[in-house]
Amino acid sequence: MRVVIDTNCFVAIIPKRSIYRPIFDAYRQGRFELAVSTEVLNEYSEIFTKIMSFEISENIIELILKQPNTLNSEIYYYWNLIAADNDDNKFSDLAISTNSDFIISLDKHFDILKTIPFPKVQVIGLDDFLAIIS
Repeated sequence: MRVVIDTNCFVAIIPKRSIYRPIFDAYRQGRFELAVSTEVLNEYSEIFTKIMSFEISENIIELILKQPNTLNSEIYYYWNLIAADNDDNKFSDLAISTNSDFIISLDKHFDILKTIPFPKVQVIGLDDFLAIIS
């Protein structure tokens, strides 16, 4: 299974005391693939650095890059399906280009993807993904 994780959800799975930490642990155990791109990694780094130390942020990015179940891909075609927040398109374009099973997000801007028949992009929340990997 391959997924794209929106930044807000990635932030939620990192803390050891988070109820969503099993998602991060499952990723580290190689139980699913994480698709990333340079744009997504840059956003992760920017947001991580705002809420944690620079060193911890860099360690997490390094971990992502070193994980054998990380698919680092670049986007060559931009679908621009999310008009409400163009910045979110990096996640949907990545999911399409990597044929990901899900985008994991709590952002309501992604709801528009439910109404678009092609290309089909399935968006689920943290609770649903936690249930899938449990």
